[in-house]
Amino acid sequence: MIDAFPTPGGESRPSYWYSLPHGYIQLDLHPELDHVEALATWVLSLPEKAREKAERVLQFYAGFVTLLNSQQVQGCAIGLHPDGDDGILFSVLTVSSIAVPGVDPRLALASTVKTACERPEEDLQSVELPCGPGVLTELNRRTTAPGRPPTGSEGALEGTVWQGTLTVAGTGSSDIIMMQLVTAAAHLSDDYRNVLLGAASTLTFTDPSLPAAEDTGRSSGTDTARSPFG
Repeated sequence: MIDAFPTPGGESRPSYWYSLPHGYIQLDLHPELDHVEALATWVLSLPEKAREKAERVLQFYAGFVTLLNSQQVQGCAIGLHPDGDDGILFSVLTVSSIAVPGVDPRLALASTVKTACERPEEDLQSVELPCGPGVLTELNRRTTAPGRPPTGSEGALEGTVWQGTLTVAGTGSSDIIMMQLVTAAAHLSDDYRNVLLGAASTLTFTDPSLPAAEDTGRSSGTDTARSPFG
């Protein structure tokens, strides 16, 4: 399972744990400096044509990580799945927490529901997870495509993405956990909704390394939950 800390190098122990769905690769949001320098050195050693492409990928990764860190994202995974036509479907799963000290997280979650209800463009439904109650919101939105626009095009390209956000209030926890899944494969929203729900069903506020006798009383998820992708 993934150990999730509220802030890098902050707490001595994670505040929650979760499992990645099948086909998702964890992205390092805080790479060691020597690893980054070694990667940059390797890129500079490539032939000119390959180096230009590698530099663009490295710059995109650096910008992506910087953006996620600025938004206090604590976990990110890239989903890679076959599309059935010799192509690849991409998706991004992010996990973060919102501290609500002194407030029952379930009350804060109710406030989130009220806010979401004021946005008619979002679909909303309540869900019951092993770790506690949650709220799922879904949205199809237009966004700018990443990377450089094709030569000769006027301005950046745009496309529609499906965005699912699952907000969870865990019993015994002072945090609200947010899991968000975004994909350009909006036509497969039913499948990705199930992926998001599957990932959320593994969320636990109990250290999975502790024996059952040492359970702290915090709500836990299930280790047997499976992703619809396998």
